[in-house]
Amino acid sequence: MPPQNLMPEPPATLLPENTPAVEALKTEDPADVARQWPDFPAAWAALSAKAMEAGDDVAAYAYARTGYHRALDQLRKNGWRGHGPVPWSHKPNRGFLTSLYRLSVAAAQIGEADEAARCAQFLRDSDPAAADALSSIG
Repeated sequence: MPPQNLMPEPPATLLPENTPAVEALKTEDPADVARQWPDFPAAWAALSAKAMEAGDDVAAYAYARTGYHRALDQLRKNGWRGHGPVPWSHKPNRGFLTSLYRLSVAAAQIGEADEAARCAQFLRDSDPAAADALSSIG
């Protein structure tokens, strides 16, 4: 029988909704959305995906890293202390989780195997459902 963790898990971190940015990302170029809302990680994740599709793994890495760091700032402002759940089911968290996933993929593509593994584990630790959902998008 594995040892039981007696420390309570921190509460889930739930980022606030940015409805105007969400709506803009549906119809506008992600670069325009990032210019208007530079702290909106979903725009950076979308830019990373676009760069990856174009075969620019270095730009994909840079965009994903930007989204990841902007999201970390938001997580900390919303009570996150470096660990604990960041649920995929809460849609405003998906920009962070997608940026983290994209960072893992792009890091692997540029040969940063250790970072790719750390990011993949961080994603799974944040919410296994996010890792499962995002692994299907490639």
